[in-house]
Amino acid sequence: MAEIRLKTPLTEGDVEKLGIGDRVLLTGVLYSARDAAHKRLFDLIQAGKDLPVDIRGQVIYYVGPAPAKPGRPIGSAGPTTSYRMDPYAPKLMEMGLKGMIGKGNRGAEVVEAMKKYKAVYFGATGGAGALLARSIRKAETVAYEDLGPEAIQRLEVEDFPVVVINDTKGNDLYVEGAKKYRR
Repeated sequence: MAEIRLKTPLTEGDVEKLGIGDRVLLTGVLYSARDAAHKRLFDLIQAGKDLPVDIRGQVIYYVGPAPAKPGRPIGSAGPTTSYRMDPYAPKLMEMGLKGMIGKGNRGAEVVEAMKKYKAVYFGATGGAGALLARSIRKAETVAYEDLGPEAIQRLEVEDFPVVVINDTKGNDLYVEGAKKYRR
């Protein structure tokens, strides 16, 4: 497995060179968004209105971070289960989203959209929110403040550790990994 350093926003070339199992250290900006924020983004798209952030080339982290302790930019920031964002993800990829970070499997429609629109799904380690938060240098709410921890935040990260779960070719690390241990 390779370890790759990438800076956001990501390009099509960045994501096309990634394969399942690659360990990636992301530096730059990630946007946090969970279920409620995704619903609002989708409603704006359906209404033909602009999104509160330009998602072209961006990576969305499925996280609802804990409040920051004094002197820290953010509290524990572990990934949430990704399938809840599946109804919205293909449209966001069509609009230029290049990466998603979460935990758990993605639906077939989302995997097909990653192939079609050249995007990837990264896994972050569940249960390691405090450790992941150490890679977040700055956090700023940019939309939907009323959602509290589920508001959209602009997260400046340095060497944020993720693993490629689904690549642009339709490969799935969870499927391929399980095959190695079948008898």
